Amino acid sequence: MDAHQHESFIKTPRQLVVVILLAFLVPVIGILLLVQLVLTVAGPDPRAMAPEAVAERIKPVARVEFGPREGAPAPAQTAAAKPAAQAGPVDGKAVYDKVCFACHQQSVAGSPRLGDKEAWAPRIKQGIATLVQSVLKGKGAMPPRAGNPALTEAEAGAAVEFMVGQSK
Repeated sequence: MDAHQHESFIKTPRQLVVVILLAFLVPVIGILLLVQLVLTVAGPDPRAMAPEAVAERIKPVARVEFGPREGAPAPAQTAAAKPAAQAGPVDGKAVYDKVCFACHQQSVAGSPRLGDKEAWAPRIKQGIATLVQSVLKGKGAMPPRAGNPALTEAEAGAAVEFMVGQSK
């Protein structure tokens, strides 16, 4: 029994040559058939290479603009329209939620967190008018008008009063 355990199924040199050729040819033929299948089934769509389709695929997702947009009202028109819209009292919480929330909720770049009495105490001692001027002119990492060029002095004052009221 031990003599038969180490026998190979290849008995003749001819069988050896056939096995070597098949070991080379079968994978090569398989690869060629797969390549042909991929090229014929998923061939390029002629419409995908049209100039309009290419332009649509590579167009920018967004753009950054400085200054007024085309078709937007001029700043003078916007400023003239603002007072009419701001006839009533300004809601400080609404201004905070719209403009100030992003930085003052998480204390970004050293800004005092809303409701943090220790951080707000020295600022409150300076007075509301000084805090409003800091908002309008910018201070530290905060840009002028808290990064919103359309922010009015009344809105800045209302937001400061709201934040101070929450932090006393």
